[in-house]
Amino acid sequence: QLQFVESGGGLVQPGGSLRLSCAAPGFTLEAYAIAWFRQAPGKEHEGVSCISSSDNTVYYADSVKGRFTISRDSAKKTVYLQMNSLKPEDTAVYYCAAQSFTSDHYCTGVKAEYDYRGQGTQVTVAA
Repeated sequence: QLQFVESGGGLVQPGGSLRLSCAAPGFTLEAYAIAWFRQAPGKEHEGVSCISSSDNTVYYADSVKGRFTISRDSAKKTVYLQMNSLKPEDTAVYYCAAQSFTSDHYCTGVKAEYDYRGQGTQVTVAA
């Protein structure tokens, strides 16, 4: 059973940056597509970004495109979400999710397609 450790959240001013990390102790994550989701109070879960298990396919929601970058460090068994030019509307709990899809070129921002997810880390963007 995958269990995730997410870190890197915190309070940052608008325009600032944070880097979120997602790791699963005891697992390499190389066979899994990894996605980042977020949920703000009173709002639906939003698929922010994902990366396929082959790392050949990445996806970004329109709301973060050009500002966020997802990457995988296989040696460190960690997936990162670099978040730049943060805005107050980026405030949410961010969590990672994993799924081993049939295709290693596939990932999706649809939460229901992932069986494993972490507890999340809070990101607050405020002056």
